[in-house]
Formats: sequence, structure tokens, C-alpha cells
Amino acid sequence: MIVVTGGAGFIGSAIIHALNMRGIPDILAVDVVDHPEKQKNLAVLKYRKLQDKSEFLGEVVRRSHPKVEAIIHMGACSSTTETNLDFLRANNFEYTRELALFALEKDIRYIYASSAATYGNGERGYSDDESCMETLRPLNPYGDSKQRFDLWAREQGVLGEIVGLKYFNAYGPNEYHKGDMQSMIRKGFLQAREKGKIRLFKSHRPDYVDGGQLRDFVYIRDAVEMTLFFLEQSKVGGIYNVGTGTARNWNDLARAIFASLGKEPDIEYVDMPPSIRGQYQYYTCAEMDKIRRAGYNKSITPLENGIKDYVQSYLLPGKRLGE
Repeated sequence: MIVVTGGAGFIGSAIIHALNMRGIPDILAVDVVDHPEKQKNLAVLKYRKLQDKSEFLGEVVRRSHPKVEAIIHMGACSSTTETNLDFLRANNFEYTRELALFALEKDIRYIYASSAATYGNGERGYSDDESCMETLRPLNPYGDSKQRFDLWAREQGVLGEIVGLKYFNAYGPNEYHKGDMQSMIRKGFLQAREKGKIRLFKSHRPDYVDGGQLRDFVYIRDAVEMTLFFLEQSKVGGIYNVGTGTARNWNDLARAIFASLGKEPDIEYVDMPPSIRGQYQYYTCAEMDKIRRAGYNKSITPLENGIKDYVQSYLLPGKRLGE
């Protein structure tokens, strides 16, 4: 049996779908299904059981949980604007640590979600070389909570036995429950369809034009393929970026959405809220050499292709993975 925490969420449900497509239904989905869209994510998937995250943690702490082959830990608070430090410590650090200790003790494959938010404003680069970890300065408590576990794992000398994945800007079907944290592709699609225009933040730096801020946007199918690569390569450990290795700007993204809808671009630039200006990343781009050296050799979906598939195969018909 394979455990997928956050199994009703965006990346978690996409992982379960990909496991199903590989003929694997023996899955324990761990989550709190607190949104109807999360229920819909699970409704079309094959898995043995859905278990509450607190119940699962209790069994792990008591060492009473049946032996499993692997734990793919995607469950966490993923809000970059969360300010409750106790909540983040419990959900993103302590929970991840308890699962890691259990997995290491029971010789269970352990893959967990770190985050590209650990890179902060990028001034120290986007290298997933573990020697660079202590130099990183996250911009928000969420990123700090992810960085804290990465550093703990290295200090304990166990990074070679587990895998931490730094997901960049993932987008695609099954993110519909995420509210303000869903990708700009989904938000932009809704704006373009309902209002005929897409709103982007103005730049508040002279070296970037409005809408020219750059991101590494990775389609969920690619993010999942990279994740499951480490399930198959059970002897490979460490921290790895999950991205494309190519930075694209928000204007490119908006134009691709309009093209997928068969519409002419109409972009409006709005002021960035002062509350997030100090935490805003103007450039992110995953260094992908390390995962390639580990043996991952699949091609990565270009932004325009990924947006076209997302819009035309899922957003327009109102579908999710598995439907």
C-alpha cells in the first residue's frame, strides 16, 4: 500500500490519479476533506481508504499503522500568507518530521513536499545542491517552515535516505479548491471568460515591465511524473527541484490563456497590494541539472502547451483528472 497525504488536494490527488493510471489502486489517501471540490477530486479516483490526517498521525506516533511500501507526503499548509507560526510548525514541520521518523524506522520510502518558497527572493540562486541550503532566506513563514524541515533532515544525516521536492509554480486540474492560492492560469481563465480581460500586477521595480515578472510554471502532469520518478528510483535521495528550468513572464501566461480561448489579449495592470510587495518574487527558475543527473529524462511541457491542455481539456468542459 502507498500512502498519499494531502490526497484530496491538488498535487496529492494528481499523484493518486497517476498511480491509478499505472494500475495501482492500493492507496491510503490521508486528508481533511473540508471543501466540496476536494470531495470531487477523490470521487473519480481508486483508493482503499480515506483517513483523517490526525488519525493517521496518531497511528504513526503509536507505531500501530500497518506496514506500507511508501509515504508520499504532500499534506501541509500551503498558504504563503499564513502568519500563525504555531499552526505552521505543527502542520509543516512537526507532522513531516514524525512521518519521516516512522518511515526511516520501518524502511518505508519517504517522499515529501518541500517548496521553492525556501529560495526567498532568489538572490542566492535556485540551486538544489544541499550545500547551499543554509544560505537560503525564505520571504514568509510558510517558506521558513519548509526550510526548517529540510535543514533538520540534513542535520540528522538522513537526506540521502529520503526525498524532498521543491515544487515551483505548479498549475493544472484539481486545484479548484485552493481559492486565492490557485494558479493564475485558473484565475486568468475565469477573468477572461467572465470579463474579457485578465488583471496582472504592475511591477514596482524599474528593471521589470508591468507583467514582466518571471516564474517557472510547471504543469501538474510533469510535477507528478518527477515525483513518481523517485518512487521508482528507491535508492535515490536528497533535495530536488520540480520545475521546468525556464522562466516565463505573466504577460506570456495571459496571452496563452487568451489564445486557448480563441480571444485577443486584453490585459489590465493593477497595483500590487502593499502587504505583499516585500515578499513578492520577481524571478524564479528551477535549476534542473540535479534531477537530470539522477536519471529523470522525460521531456517537460512548454507553458503554451500546458495552458492549452489545461484550458481546453479541463477548464472549459469543467473536468478534473480521471473524468
